[in-house]
Amino acid sequence: MNTILQNGASAPALLNMDEVKVDPMVALRVQPNLAKRREMLPFILWQEKVHVACANPLDLATLGAFQRQFEKPLVAVAAESQSLRRALQRIYGNLNGGGSVPVLGKPVTASDPNRNGAPVPGEMYDASALSDEILYSAILRQASDIHLDPGPDHLRLRFRVDGALEEIQKLPTSVASALTNRFKVLSNMDISEKRAPQDGGLRHTYGSDNRTIDIRAATLPTKWGERMTLRLLGLQTGTLTLERLGMGPAHLGEFEKALAQPHGLILLTGPTGSGKSTTLYAGIRCLLGMEALNIITLEDPIEYDIEGVAQVMVDGGDKTTFNKALRSVLRHDPDVVMIGEIRDGETADIAVKASLTGHLVFSSLHTNSAPGAVTRMADMGVERYLIASTLRLSIAQRLVRRLCSHCRVADRLTVTEALSFNRAELAGTPAFRGGGCLYCGGKGFSGRLGIFEFLSLDETWSNTIASGAQEADLFKEMKVRNLPTLLDDAMLKITSGQSSPEQVRTAVAAW
Repeated sequence: MNTILQNGASAPALLNMDEVKVDPMVALRVQPNLAKRREMLPFILWQEKVHVACANPLDLATLGAFQRQFEKPLVAVAAESQSLRRALQRIYGNLNGGGSVPVLGKPVTASDPNRNGAPVPGEMYDASALSDEILYSAILRQASDIHLDPGPDHLRLRFRVDGALEEIQKLPTSVASALTNRFKVLSNMDISEKRAPQDGGLRHTYGSDNRTIDIRAATLPTKWGERMTLRLLGLQTGTLTLERLGMGPAHLGEFEKALAQPHGLILLTGPTGSGKSTTLYAGIRCLLGMEALNIITLEDPIEYDIEGVAQVMVDGGDKTTFNKALRSVLRHDPDVVMIGEIRDGETADIAVKASLTGHLVFSSLHTNSAPGAVTRMADMGVERYLIASTLRLSIAQRLVRRLCSHCRVADRLTVTEALSFNRAELAGTPAFRGGGCLYCGGKGFSGRLGIFEFLSLDETWSNTIASGAQEADLFKEMKVRNLPTLLDDAMLKITSGQSSPEQVRTAVAAW
């Protein structure tokens, strides 16, 4: 047995497993019942060693049993007992025995689903077991997307975690068709159609408490076969609070002030994947805590289930378009209406008129800045005086990776970095960068946070908008009023150690 006991000056305090990102590809290599009974959890392969969280790091017999499942040496790390038990329950749940969940990259045959070994070319895979394992692993990894990308020599499996793609496994091409067909059947797609893109969805049940997750599926024909993307919706509903999104006290106060208004329009802007929907949901959760309200949402798709809210699924069909559904919703006496996205002039017009008739309306737009929401609505045909009368708050946002608080390293902003932000005067100011530790799996980052630009509209702003001011004019007015832009908030996230210059520069590249 090649086991290392982590001790001495370099050993950390007891590991809090509630904050550790567990790699399911490592954790699921061992027998669940043994791991739970002996309170040991292999959780990450880092620096060419498998790290094992232990209630008793001196239990060499169990470590020896685990070592047989790995080619790399083990490092025993003492963990806080209660958090370790919670992690064991979270990872293994009601799994028992060895091989209850097969290991990715190892053959899973119909005759012997638990056999271990190297992949054998042409061997039959149990697509049902493998698809369940992929979903389970993605959920444990807290991935937002699963990518199955076929190539000439293998099927590449990747997860998107905290906005970054992680390559999980290269599977034999022989499994590609069966695995894709399995997901297509679960998603109510046509398995005979392989030359046209398809969309579908499924609801997956997992865990010892039979939790469910909605998954949106899409296929795309490529040179080497069908590519499939699975988006996991609403994994972390409990974290949907405005504070967790990264709003500072000033922005938080402005948002809560807008939420307290009895009517009006609140718009979130930004590119796809910038977290607009998450902020809308957080706003709704905040409203639910303020008072009893009749809240109805129109969404495509429904990304989070929120108790106490009537959520309506909208699709692209003629019967359930956003504008038709919105007309019907207004007959149900809502206090608050959330529209997933304003996509056309008719929906924009109805949303504005709903806000004029005593409703608080939330929605999102694809624009790059908070002032851009004004010109985008005008481009859709909404009269400027109506925009001026109804728009209460426009928010632009982006997402950046959050530095791991356990290993971030203090540094200074370089001259080159300061110039890249057009802020030469900030060269030498404090900045932080990712280090790498057991908590973040050596990546230096853990989770994501938003950077924001707020445009709260008062009477003066309304007059400016009604007079025909363009986006550039509104930006100039923001500067006159010393209102922080996206870049200002981003620089604050850098100097306060919440994100790194590299992350922020990537997010602001298109501004």
